[in-house]
Amino acid sequence: MNVNYKSAGFQNIVEKISRDIDDLGYELVHTELTQQGKRPLLRIYIDAPGGIRVDDCETVSNRVGMILDVEDPIHSKYILEVSSPGLDRPLVRPEHFQRFVGDRAKIVMARKMLGRKHFLGEISRAGDSSVTIAVDGDYFELPYEDIKSARVQPVYE
Repeated sequence: MNVNYKSAGFQNIVEKISRDIDDLGYELVHTELTQQGKRPLLRIYIDAPGGIRVDDCETVSNRVGMILDVEDPIHSKYILEVSSPGLDRPLVRPEHFQRFVGDRAKIVMARKMLGRKHFLGEISRAGDSSVTIAVDGDYFELPYEDIKSARVQPVYE
């Protein structure tokens, strides 16, 4: 891959993309840069109060595509994918966790915390620096900085 996703330059592009997405009336939920075969894949998750439709994804894709064409942070051919975060949406920022207090979530830690890396339970509290999740009657306070990934786990009845 010809871009360092953690680099300051790419983070500046993500911030610019975020501002433009906000200007369009959407929320940038999360970005991922991975490989799709031999090409980099930039996946962008967006949301809005009324939900996301295909034409919303197209609007954001066109705007982001123009920014990336000018800024050129990915120095090879790449795939741009814009989508809704879905029912199992990623939880990335403290405000995401705060919005979903009372819902089930799966949290994977970057390293073992309290003897485990995987936590599946109800978000009971979400502060500025950590989230508390209830798992089988036990409560675990997990610092955001140590979370590798987190997603809402919808309950189907």
